[in-house]
Amino acid sequence: MTKITVNPDCGNSPKMIFLKKFNIAFAKGGVDFLIESVTDTITWSIIGDKKIEGKEKFTEVLELMKTQLVSELIVHQIVSHGKAGAVNGVLKMQNGKTYAFSDFYEFNSAKGLKIKSIASYIIQI
Repeated sequence: MTKITVNPDCGNSPKMIFLKKFNIAFAKGGVDFLIESVTDTITWSIIGDKKIEGKEKFTEVLELMKTQLVSELIVHQIVSHGKAGAVNGVLKMQNGKTYAFSDFYEFNSAKGLKIKSIASYIIQI
């Protein structure tokens, strides 16, 4: 079971609540929710590693990542403004590795909750 710790200030707007749910789904392997939450033309740039383009490739990568089990997700901050949002925190994996991450999101519109692009910065700590 994945332990989830989210700073209590991370949830005072619909987009912040959505990004919290999105990151929890990512940590728990909730592929269906993640796929429903992005546009067909999603672009996910994992900085320094790869760029995933399109919902089909996004789905393939998520399915592969499901095997990397997360033991704990710690969310330090969630911010949103207009079409943009960001989340930073720590992922502790069941294999003993720990990663710090910052994800930057662009939504399809200022009022929309479909993610158009993600830029992820991940470092092992």
